Amino acid sequence: MSTLQRRSLLQLSLAAPFISLSAGAVRAEAPAMGASFARHRRFTLGRFEVTTLLAGTTPRDDPHGLFGTNVSAEEFAEVSAANFLSAEVAQFFFTPVVVNTGRELILFDTGLNPDAITNALAAAGYTPDQVDIVVITHMHGDHIGGLSDAGTPTFPNARYVTGQTEFDHWDMSGNDGFENKVRPLADNMTFLESGQDVVSGITSVAAYGHTPGHMVYHIESDGARLMLFADLANHPVWSLANPDWEFRFDMDKAAAAASRRRVLDMIAADRIPAVGYHMPFPALGFVEANGDGFRWVPEQGQFMG
Repeated sequence: MSTLQRRSLLQLSLAAPFISLSAGAVRAEAPAMGASFARHRRFTLGRFEVTTLLAGTTPRDDPHGLFGTNVSAEEFAEVSAANFLSAEVAQFFFTPVVVNTGRELILFDTGLNPDAITNALAAAGYTPDQVDIVVITHMHGDHIGGLSDAGTPTFPNARYVTGQTEFDHWDMSGNDGFENKVRPLADNMTFLESGQDVVSGITSVAAYGHTPGHMVYHIESDGARLMLFADLANHPVWSLANPDWEFRFDMDKAAAAASRRRVLDMIAADRIPAVGYHMPFPALGFVEANGDGFRWVPEQGQFMG
C-alpha cells in the first residue's frame, strides 16, 4: 500500500467518529424523561424475604424548624454544609416494609394514604388482599394514613398489631387520624408489650419518646438479624448522627433522645443492619458509633445475594 493510500485511510478513520457522532446526534435526540426512582428494594434475611417500599417522598422547607430545634442556626448550617446538605430544604422519605416469613406476609406501617401504599405494594408485586398482618409502629398520620379509605379497610384479610401503650395513649387523648383510621379496626387488633413477638422471629422493642408507645422491631431468621427502627431517628445527619438534637414531632424530646442513644448503641455494637422509615430510600444500611453520636452507612451491595 502506498504512503498516499495509508494517509488517506488514516484521515478517513480519524474523521469517521466525528462524522458518525454528528450525523447520529439528530437521530438519537429524545425528550427529557424527568427524574425517576426505584419504588422497592427486596432482599433475603435468612429464610425471610424483606421488601422496603417507597410510599412517598417530598421536600420540606426550613429543616431547622424540624430538626435540631435546640441548636443555633449557625451550628445547624455548619453541620449541614459539612454533610453536603442544604439548610433550606429537606427531602422526606416514607418507607413501609414488607416481611414475607414464608407463612405470613407482614406489612410494617402504611404510609400517608391508601393510594400511596397500594401503589407501592403493586410496584413490588403485591396486592393489599395478600397482607396477613399490619404492624403499626406508632400512630402518627404518615404511618396510619393507608389503613383505610372512607371507612373501608385497605387490607381486607389482615389482622393488626400495635403496642398497648401506644394504643392506650391515643385512645385516651384521641385525634382525627386515630378516630378515623385506628379505632374502627380495634376489634381486630392484637396489643403488644415490649419484648413480645408479632410472630416467631419478629419482636417488639420499646423506643418511647417520639410517641408515648413508639416501638421498633427486631427481626431474626436463621441467625440473620435486622432492626426496623421506624421514627427513632428521622434523618441520617440531623437526627441519627446527632442524637441529642431535638425533633419537632418528638412528643417527649428527652425520652426520644434517650431511646435513640440506647437503640442505636445496640444496633452499632451488634452490627445489625437496619431500616429507618425516613432514611433516604431504600432506607437500608448500618449504624456506626462516631464520637459522641453515630453515622448512617447506607448499604453498598451487601444484600445483593
